[in-house]
Amino acid sequence: MKQKHKGSSSKSNISSSGETSNSEKIGTVNNAVKGKNVIVVAKRSSYVILTLFVLVLYGAWSVYQYQFESLPVPLTLEHVGKRGFSEHEAMKHVQELTRLGPHPVGSDALHSAVKYVAEAAEIIKKNAHWEVDVEVDLFHVNSGANNLVGGLFKGKSLVYSDLNHVVLRISPKYSSEAGENAILVSSHIDTVFSGEGAGDCSSCVAVMLELARGVSQWAHGFQNSVIFLFNTGEEEGLNGAHSFITQHPWSDTVRIAVDLEAMGIGGKSGIFQAGPHPWAIENFALVAKYPAAQIVAQDLFSSGAIKSATDFQVYKELAGLSGLDFAYADNTAVYHTKNDKLKLLKPGSLQHLGENMLAFLLHAGASSSLPKGKTTESDIESTKDKAIYFDILGTYMVTFRQRLADMIYNSVILQSLLIWTMSILMGGSSAAISLAISCLSIVLTWVCSISFASIMAFILPLISSSPVPFVSSPWLVLGLFAAPALLGAFTGQHMGYLILESYLSRTFVQSKRNLSASLRASVAKLDAERWIFKSGLVQWLVLLMAGNYYKIGSTYLALAWLASPAFAYGLLEATLSPAKLPRPLKTITLLIGLFVPFLLSSGMVIRLSSTVIGTVVRFVRNPGTTPEWMANLIIAVFVAAIVCLTMVYLLSYIHISGAKVPIIIATSILFAVSLGAVWGGLVPPFTEDIARAVNVVHVVDATGTSGEKVEPVSYISLFSTTPGNLMKEAEYIGEGFVCGKDRYIDFVTFSVNYSCWMDTKAEPGCIKSDIPKIHVENDKNGESRETLISIDMRVSTRWTLGINFREIEDFQLKDAENSEELISFGEKTSVDGWHTIQFSGGKNAPTKFDLNLFWIKRDTKTTDENRTEEHVLLKLRTDVDQLTPPMENVLDKLPPWCSQFGKSTSPHTLAFLSSLPVEF
Repeated sequence: MKQKHKGSSSKSNISSSGETSNSEKIGTVNNAVKGKNVIVVAKRSSYVILTLFVLVLYGAWSVYQYQFESLPVPLTLEHVGKRGFSEHEAMKHVQELTRLGPHPVGSDALHSAVKYVAEAAEIIKKNAHWEVDVEVDLFHVNSGANNLVGGLFKGKSLVYSDLNHVVLRISPKYSSEAGENAILVSSHIDTVFSGEGAGDCSSCVAVMLELARGVSQWAHGFQNSVIFLFNTGEEEGLNGAHSFITQHPWSDTVRIAVDLEAMGIGGKSGIFQAGPHPWAIENFALVAKYPAAQIVAQDLFSSGAIKSATDFQVYKELAGLSGLDFAYADNTAVYHTKNDKLKLLKPGSLQHLGENMLAFLLHAGASSSLPKGKTTESDIESTKDKAIYFDILGTYMVTFRQRLADMIYNSVILQSLLIWTMSILMGGSSAAISLAISCLSIVLTWVCSISFASIMAFILPLISSSPVPFVSSPWLVLGLFAAPALLGAFTGQHMGYLILESYLSRTFVQSKRNLSASLRASVAKLDAERWIFKSGLVQWLVLLMAGNYYKIGSTYLALAWLASPAFAYGLLEATLSPAKLPRPLKTITLLIGLFVPFLLSSGMVIRLSSTVIGTVVRFVRNPGTTPEWMANLIIAVFVAAIVCLTMVYLLSYIHISGAKVPIIIATSILFAVSLGAVWGGLVPPFTEDIARAVNVVHVVDATGTSGEKVEPVSYISLFSTTPGNLMKEAEYIGEGFVCGKDRYIDFVTFSVNYSCWMDTKAEPGCIKSDIPKIHVENDKNGESRETLISIDMRVSTRWTLGINFREIEDFQLKDAENSEELISFGEKTSVDGWHTIQFSGGKNAPTKFDLNLFWIKRDTKTTDENRTEEHVLLKLRTDVDQLTPPMENVLDKLPPWCSQFGKSTSPHTLAFLSSLPVEF
């Protein structure tokens, strides 16, 4: 500790106890020790802290705007010529496809959409470079079965029939080997029944057509061919991709696959899956003009947190291909609703994806090093050769291999552990206890932050007409969840800070007896501040170690949040002399330490937050079974985690400043304003452009658990995949709907516990005659029981059949008319004791089937004991995209803030329910 004689200026004392600036208020404590003064800084200006908070928020928003909202200027054909990509030309395709309205599988509109794509492909063929060979194949698929078992497909068999695809192959005319090495670019023409599909995925199809036009002028210099697959059936379970891979002769030539998708509409189309072989992502990074790719999204998607799948799963798992999976992710709340429409497609969206893809295809097409043969995930894992990738501000892309990542992570972890070990050994028991208390502050930070934010999850359903009132106004999340999360994080950390300060004050009584009590208190505050800052390093070190152990791709973020602040602290703050008194942390330390982490993660965090908020629209998979507060709780925990992870260093600067009260007041005001806006109904939960997802279905229910015939029950059912009751919607429609949990509906692929219903008369004629028929043709009840059942789906070419696997061991499905085997005997999986068959097809798809069941062998004496309470052997739902008069009347009166929601497991507007009991 430096000392000065009385009368000397304090300038040199400040240099020994901490540098100051005009923006930081300096408090001094003078202590006469043997005729000398000691100056210790123990206070920080509140203006500095408030400025830092404003800088962090503004900087994060600026990074997001530049990284995700900055789109290229749309170009015309005159600007790009024959060889470039023009958004204006691509938009013409989007306009024509969306003009057709919704075009699901089996519809006349889809037939027209396929015809349009085929005609556009023929024009490309006609105008191609004279040294380029363009082949157009109108690929018709009679039938097939998709037996993927991963993710959403566990316990299912997806059967399809009468599908039509357009396949376009472009290759150099005079290269014999190019045809045997192809790059596949794929997307789907079909949409769900509820939306015109401007984003999902007419925008993708339009980009592919414009890419094909450009590639057809370049391919004479290629060494590989490019296949553009415009498939149908993706929305019904990836059937288009499956049929191409299993049945088309060109599929054997594909070396890498690129899938174009959308889980929203417009914006930047980013890579959210890549690999398993790193070739594609590494070469994309070399040539992409506007790179957009985040392995964080891949980690999130592969974890199963997002219940969805794309054609890329077929290409990777079934065909063993590597490649890239792109998706538009703006406005995720409009996904599969009426709002997936042209007017929401931002200018520049198609140009961004098109220019990136054109550059990649030109590079890959001319390459002689495409991956050869099939590559599995286990192969890449065993060689530690996966690629880790991310873009910086959408301008530059970083890729490196897992092997290099392991070396870097292990090196940083070992060095960090060594530094911590040496510092504790040098500091003795006091340092060890201080470290433990500072780590306790991290725990308290998380506990308080999550607790404060989670309280709102339970309050919102009580005060708002919708438990998720923030969907149409995502900024409300800042006030409703981020504000209490920040208050909780600061409260928890401040509790740890006070405990640590108290301990250090007692410790300094013994170790620094030459200092006065007031000076020891100031020193304890400064030392506690430093330990709290360093606890943030411990937090990120633990995350780095966990990510490294489990080989999580986004572990690079933990490295950035550990290494950068640690470097700044070591450069500007650390000292090897235990004799020196602690100094206040410098503002420049925080700015230098957080610059890189915020640059890498702030924009991505905002994008992920908006995606999570948007998915709330389709959060409830089984309406009525999920508590109304559950979606809020997930968002609350997510937001609190972001606050605890990113604010841990900044919060440590507040404890000795005068900014505590202003920050508490400011966050409380933000919280109060947001809560008041929700409570008073000033901000609508949903709007016509950001609608609540509902399903309105005319149900004709002929199910029963006994052998006798039952009279069909007909009613209109209204239910929602968005949290919250439907009282407001039912009142708006005004057709005598009754809401509650009194009418349970089993739609085979999901159940409805809460709904609103309007009973209608089950009229004879066309509706009643369309009820599917299940008939037992033969039942051999010998040593091995075998039952043959015929099923007539009547007018439906889209149906779902559940088979009770508590009773049945295996089954076979055949087309009854031509005896074609659709599903063969073999090992099958089940979920909750049921195996589900999902069938979809065109107008010429079969409607009569033979189902051969093999029962589980049981001892007849114990059959009744082993049998469960489930008395249904088969449960069937058939769907028809048809509007009955009462159904049309309800849809006409549907509130403008609501939209029908479509997915592969949801029914169409008319659904027939049938069943077969176990004791038939």
